[in-house]
Amino acid sequence: MTEKSLDVVTIGRAGVDLYGAQIGGRLEDMGSFEKYIGGSPTNIACGTARLGLRSALISRVGNEHMGRFILEQLAREGVATEGVKTDPERLTALVILGIRDEEQFPLIFYRENCADMALCEDDIDEALIAKARSVVPTGTHLSHPRTRAAVLKALELAGKHGARRALDIDYRPNLWGVAGHGDGESRFVESAAVTASLQEVLHHFDLIVGTEEEFHIAGGSTDTMEALCNVRKVSDAVLVCKRGPMGAVAIEGEIPGSLDDAQSGPGFPIEVFNVLGAGDGFFSGLLKGWLDGEDWPTTLKYANACGAFAVSRHGCTPAYPSWEELQFFFERGILRPDLRNDVALEQVHWATNRKGDWSTMRVFAFDHRLQLEEMEGYSAEKGGAFKELCLKAAKAVAGEAPGYGILCDNRIGRRALHAASGSGLWIGRPTELPGSRPLELEPELGVDMGQLKEWARENVIKVLCFCHPDDDAATRAAQEEKVRTLFTAGRRNGLEFLLEIIPSKVGPVDEETTATLIRQFYAAGVYPDWWKLEPLKSAAAWEKAIAAIEENDPHTRGIVVLGLDAPEAELAASFDVAAGYPLVKGFAVGRTIFGDAARAWMAGRMSDAAAVSQMAERYRRLCDIWDGARAKARRNAA
Repeated sequence: MTEKSLDVVTIGRAGVDLYGAQIGGRLEDMGSFEKYIGGSPTNIACGTARLGLRSALISRVGNEHMGRFILEQLAREGVATEGVKTDPERLTALVILGIRDEEQFPLIFYRENCADMALCEDDIDEALIAKARSVVPTGTHLSHPRTRAAVLKALELAGKHGARRALDIDYRPNLWGVAGHGDGESRFVESAAVTASLQEVLHHFDLIVGTEEEFHIAGGSTDTMEALCNVRKVSDAVLVCKRGPMGAVAIEGEIPGSLDDAQSGPGFPIEVFNVLGAGDGFFSGLLKGWLDGEDWPTTLKYANACGAFAVSRHGCTPAYPSWEELQFFFERGILRPDLRNDVALEQVHWATNRKGDWSTMRVFAFDHRLQLEEMEGYSAEKGGAFKELCLKAAKAVAGEAPGYGILCDNRIGRRALHAASGSGLWIGRPTELPGSRPLELEPELGVDMGQLKEWARENVIKVLCFCHPDDDAATRAAQEEKVRTLFTAGRRNGLEFLLEIIPSKVGPVDEETTATLIRQFYAAGVYPDWWKLEPLKSAAAWEKAIAAIEENDPHTRGIVVLGLDAPEAELAASFDVAAGYPLVKGFAVGRTIFGDAARAWMAGRMSDAAAVSQMAERYRRLCDIWDGARAKARRNAA
């Protein structure tokens, strides 16, 4: 038998959700939208991946920007995409959604001849199905002969290869053609034809999941118990019936006289903000428990909790919890019913669902502005051109390998900053007014940081704060407030945050200095994804700084070491010390790499090619020095 390298393979819809950002208004009046991946099986694949299951999706997307967005986002979520075909003829499906109030969630499906509805039998790869412990189609793909044939082939192959089979009924009347385009919000319209179509396939499944209304359509009755009995006549599957705020029940074998007599798990009394996608979150938690062999009360506990997260947040997939977040929620309990406003919970959600592997950070920092502006021969045009040369050098060293990045500003380096997007480089973008103390921010951010909404989502906010534990109370309060406001605005806009602190430029430092500052910023409500620290002089200073971070945020991305224009030999010595600490992920160094080239190039004494060559060579040497220091530290630890 083929090794089961996948836990879940979902089959069906894959589209883009455009969620209205304004809450409480009509869809007609929406002024802006948030873009997420969507479609029930796509959401479930992502939700289960976040819970630690090995997940894959079978579907189709268009050969255009939205199709590529889905493929890239699935990869970021850890979902295997080998079963997602690119359709050269059709566009990716689109859904426009809004949140009017607790009961009204208007949505419009743009699915006319869309890519995912072109899924056919030839798209079902037996080798992929053979690797799966479970196969999970959703109801929409039973509504059309072509997609239905694909689903049935997958189910037959699942049976052949010993995979468990689960169905999310996922009844959307307008996608079955029994309601109009304007009725996307409708969840139930009676249809004998739909009932008959579903009942023809229910015998294939080991697990069937739906709301009471979805069991009404599957069972052909608006009496829930009668509908469940009718489903039982054609299927031996475990039936899981979702009951909204009353939780859910699981029924094995004979249908009881009442849903209250079925197996249940604990519910979670939270405020309903957005029910769209809640069922997919629920199913994700259910599959986690089911495939892990948990009993039904525990499995339903997972499912109910994941559904609770979903109804409390904006969007579908972005709302689903990580496994670490779920455990935190179970252990700590509910402190406030509006989970999206629970600061501690949201921090765990953010920190455990970040995407990208940045376990190594080799960052070429050329975000300098003041230092370039003071050079002989500088002009704004030449400064921008030089930063493009810096980017060229960075790319030459990085190639296609992971773990490389840049720091680049938007004022002088705008063209380089924009050109770096999509390159695979980590991209940090400074916000501080160079040299300012107390901290001032670049005017381009706007008074309320409103311009952050225009930033590319892969840009990481970087702010440098010259601070010291001996700062007077007014200076400390002003700087912390500025940093906290920027941090909060960054989170609101989905941007990671790097905080750089340099106390040595303000006053004398000792083993406690950096650790004290770190604790002060956490106490002020700032939780950086990244810390950028100057090289610390002793092992004790590093240990104290790292302890200050880990006691406040065990999920931080880590630390990068800055250079302060130090000679290469001095940096090598500091790398030797820093590389011994796993939380230190690498370096972010600038003038040591570009300083000489910049001065010569600005003055007309060096060509473009020579400048790129020199910077690439220096950057490469620093990368090798860091990698060598890290390898040495690992050998010593072993």
